Amino acid sequence: KEDVVEHCNAVAAKYGYTGLRFVRADVTRDVLYDEHIDMIVTLHACDTATDYALWYALKKKAKYIFSVPCCQHELNEQMESEKLHLMTRYGIIKERFAALTTDAIRANLLECCGYKSQVLEFVDLSHTPKNLLIRARKAKISKEHKRKLLKEVDAMCEEFQLKPLLYRLLQVDEGRNTDAFRTGK
Repeated sequence: KEDVVEHCNAVAAKYGYTGLRFVRADVTRDVLYDEHIDMIVTLHACDTATDYALWYALKKKAKYIFSVPCCQHELNEQMESEKLHLMTRYGIIKERFAALTTDAIRANLLECCGYKSQVLEFVDLSHTPKNLLIRARKAKISKEHKRKLLKEVDAMCEEFQLKPLLYRLLQVDEGRNTDAFRTGK
């Protein structure tokens, strides 16, 4: 929202934070911002907009990532399992399970890319059901740990027939050798 960005920039200027700048951008476009970025913050980026924002943060090698996802429809539409049909049979359960699965996969993929990730309660559940924050900071993650986390993602994707956008974007980057998150390079 342009007015929120303007307000945040005004507050930053008022308190003398000359190196702090807020930018309104469409994360689904190719180039958002050419300068170095220390931190990316997303608040209620709907559905796959969160994945594009996380991918962008990874490409820019942001030191910190704070992301509060909103609606996660992508995996909800894909999710099927014969063995665990209990989790996909009932609409509301499938929706909530898909949202949790989406954010767990995102957190694991961030760690596979060299970030220490956490998923935290952002605000109390009584205020909004969209209350999770994915917090990540650049860190040294061992190759063994990355492989373990990626195996977890692969197992979840295989069991529920999932093809998460963030995973696909990272695989394309790996093919271009810009971010070999599988090998830990």
